[in-house]
Formats: sequence, C-alpha cells, structure tokens
Amino acid sequence: MTQIFDLILRGGTVVTPGGEARTDIGIIGERIARIGDLSQASAGEIYGASGLHILPGVLDTQVHFREPGLEYKADLETEARSAALGGVTAVFEMPNTNPSTITPDLMLDKLARAKGRMDVDHAFYAGATHANTDLLPEMERMVGCCGVKVFMGASTGDLLVHDDAGVEAVIKAINRRAAFHSEDEYRLAERRPLARTGDWTSHPEVRDVETAVMSTKRLLRIARAAGKRIHVLHISTAEELDILRDAKDVASVECLPQHLTLAAPDCYERLKGYAQMNPPIREARHRDALWRAVNAGIVDVMGSDHAPHTKEEKARPYPASPSGMPGVQTMVPIMLTHVNDGKLSLQRFVELTSAGPQRVFGLADKGRIAEGYHADFTVVEMKRKETITNEWSKSKCGWTPFDGFEATGWPVATIVRGGFVMRDGEITRKGAGQPVRFNETLEPQA
Repeated sequence: MTQIFDLILRGGTVVTPGGEARTDIGIIGERIARIGDLSQASAGEIYGASGLHILPGVLDTQVHFREPGLEYKADLETEARSAALGGVTAVFEMPNTNPSTITPDLMLDKLARAKGRMDVDHAFYAGATHANTDLLPEMERMVGCCGVKVFMGASTGDLLVHDDAGVEAVIKAINRRAAFHSEDEYRLAERRPLARTGDWTSHPEVRDVETAVMSTKRLLRIARAAGKRIHVLHISTAEELDILRDAKDVASVECLPQHLTLAAPDCYERLKGYAQMNPPIREARHRDALWRAVNAGIVDVMGSDHAPHTKEEKARPYPASPSGMPGVQTMVPIMLTHVNDGKLSLQRFVELTSAGPQRVFGLADKGRIAEGYHADFTVVEMKRKETITNEWSKSKCGWTPFDGFEATGWPVATIVRGGFVMRDGEITRKGAGQPVRFNETLEPQA
C-alpha cells in the first residue's frame, strides 16, 4: 500500500551532527514521519530538494525583539519575519523590554502578543531582579518560558543583579539552567570615565577583558557552590574560554557570529556605532581563540544577540550611542560563508544551532532531524553567492553591520512544523509561530 504524506522533501542532502546523507523526508502534520527512500510514496506536496542541503531548523537562542515598549525600533512581528527570511525556525527572546519580563503576568503578555503575529516558533526568558526571586520558580515553569536571564553587567531598568548574594539567590531559587550576561558591573563603573567621546575604539577599553573574566570567575564559583547549571552568553575573550573549558560540568557556552567575523580596531574605524555591542568586539587574538574553541567543542551554542537600534540612535557620538546590532537574519549566511571558507564544518554549524540548543535547553521536540520530531528545517543552497545589504535585511531598524558582505551559502526555505514559512526569499505563511516546548515544563496530556 502506497504511503501518503502531507509533504515530502525529496532528494536533498540531509545534515546532522553525525554526517550527511542524500535521502527523502516524509512529513505528516507537524512532524517527521519517515526518513529514507520515498520514491514510491505520494504526498500532497513534493519539494524537490536535489542540490540543496536540509539542516535541522536553526534555533536562535538569544534575540531582543524590543516589544513591549520599544516598538519604534523593532517588534515581535517584524523581527520574527526577519528571522524566517534568514532561515531561522525558532527564537528565544530576552526580557529587557519596557516593562521588563519580570512577573508571570508580563510573561503571559508577551505570549499573547506573539500569538498570530510571529512567523516562527518562540520562547521568552524571565528576567531576574533583586526583587522577584520568589516569582522565578513559577515563571520558569510557564509554558513558553526558555529559562531565567541574569544581567551581571549594566542593563536596562531594574534588570541588574551585579552582586554575589543576588546571583546566588537567583540560582538557588530556580531549577532550570539560568543564562548570564557576564560582565562585572563594579569594574564597569570604575572604567566608564575611560570612554573617549566620539571614539568607538575606546569601547573595548571601557569593557575590557578583565571585566568579563572577573565576572565569569565569580559566576562559576557561585554556580559550583550552589550545584546549579549556568549558560554563559556571548563569550568574547580568549581568557574566559580557558576557564570555561574546565567548567563543562556546570557551564554551557554561547558565541556569536559577530565575534567570529569582526575584529577591533578595524570594525570601529569602519562601522563606528554600528559595531558597538556588549560585550564588545575585540582584537583578532580573541576572534582566533573563539574559532579554536568552536572547533574544540568548548562552545555549545550559537546565537545572534539580535538587538536592533535605529540609525539615529547609532549615529550619536560614543558613548551616547547604544550597544547592540541586528543579526537574526544574517546568522545563517554569515556562518555558511565560514563553512565554505573551511573555518568549521557544516555538521559543527548544525550542532551549534540545533543539537546544542536541544541539549542545553532541553527542547521537547525540536533540534533534530529524527522521526517523531517537529518538521523544522532550514534549507540552504551551499554554493549560492549573494550580497547581504541593508535593503535585504528586514529588521525594522533598517540596517545590518554586514551591509556589503559577500556571502557564499544562502537560506532558500524555512519550514516550521511541516509548513513553509519562507520560500525563495518570500514569506509564505504569516503568524503561525507557536511557543516552544521544553522537557522540564511539559504539561500533562489528556
């Protein structure tokens, strides 16, 4: 009897952390139903994927979509669309909005705002403060919550937990792995006078290597004493990588395409405020160390830290210019270019953007190309050459630091739970994104 599927991806090169194989994928509903030779099967739609690589859906586990409160520069709808156009199938959004996501009601508000508006699947971080420790256990168990985020260095509003006692109180209160922005606020306060007006090359001097190293050492000491898991975001220094290499029992590690691609002082001289982010882009020796760490397995996850600001805001003279840059739409083509340049394997990229997040965050049905999992795929043309431009970038902010970057490797389709969301550069399904499910917060099933 002929097997019938809703969708068959036929003849593509399927990529997993274990290797590549040219095969077919049969999808029924939202899930992968069969992997193998389906030449005799039929389907409502057959997508010819010959010559294309099918990756597990790329997960961007660190984005700032600015809603609520800052919709003039970005919102959940526009930035999720940007994600879909870049081949990203799900995003984890940060709590530093206005108001910050620090109560269960504010978490529910974000989920309500996302419903029917976000093109990709999504989860939201709960923001930790000195005053909401009692609420965090409830928030981390909520549907659609990816965990707790802690800012140890300066952030917006009251999202700053800079002291050891505060960090200890947060991680002792929760059970899931907390994510940390690890910069030492005490040292930052001392060094802010070192900023030279209008000179962005002073940014990595203000937020120097020791600012990051001191914080990460403190964080690891607290985590070990409490026996709790942590996730250290956007590592930017060679020195931290040496420390984190020996802390895999408690700490997972994230890196960003920006820190792997750009280097100081050139990026500041060329891009000025558009290169400003926290922690900063540093000298080439740190970039080289990050690449070694990526290929040595020290880095577990890659995110974009997508953080849009308007061109007018970025044009302010340093240090009045805000830190952050868009990146959710450019992560895949930037990293595929590095794959084509031989800096990492395609399998390693898959591990950083799907298998790694699945392991670190405990995703219930995403992060793998396997029967029974969500049919989430990032379909790419590995040798396609395109130029990244401000016009192609669809973040509401209207710019990308990679304007003019000549990419080799390009996303041609984004499939979320069995449906095309992007195909050949066009959005084909709007607002169908759903909350991501996690093993630690599964709801009872009837």
